Amino acid sequence: MAMISVGEVLVDRDILESFFSCDLEACKGCCCVEGELGAPLTPEEARQLEHPPGELLRMLPDKEAQWIARHGTVELYQGTLYTRTVGSRECVFSLEREGITLCAVEIAYREGIIGFNKPISCRLFPIRVRKKFGLPYLVYERHSMCRSARRLGGELQKPLVDYLFAPLEELYGREWVESLAAFRKPSS
Repeated sequence: MAMISVGEVLVDRDILESFFSCDLEACKGCCCVEGELGAPLTPEEARQLEHPPGELLRMLPDKEAQWIARHGTVELYQGTLYTRTVGSRECVFSLEREGITLCAVEIAYREGIIGFNKPISCRLFPIRVRKKFGLPYLVYERHSMCRSARRLGGELQKPLVDYLFAPLEELYGREWVESLAAFRKPSS
């Protein structure tokens, strides 16, 4: 797997060469449902989500609210904090609207109900931040559930870096993202 270094961050070259644009109509928000673990959390995100405001809890379906009451919202697995999942499936903060699974945290944030957004790991998906040689290492996870997003990104010619510009900028700053984008091959 080829990688580049941008400042103190290692980046999987696939991130620069890939196109991506979420297609919720096709995938139905399955990234909030697939997998045994929830979203990786920073310690600050875990603190914010550990005791979610009542307004956020009231947005959730009964199943998720009951799971939270019994099991909580955050779990520690192999040294990493994650959102809990309901029965090793959907995130406890998921809800469904018109057949699409969405994030209650994101909805509450956008509606001004809470002052924090969904975890950065969710906003960066399908990029994951790992560690390599003691440095952050950005890896592009090519999940089959995102096949339609790759197809749509290709049709729109939307580079993955551009699609995720805002969360990358939040994490590393505008100058860093622009430096990363400069590594892209020029279009033919």
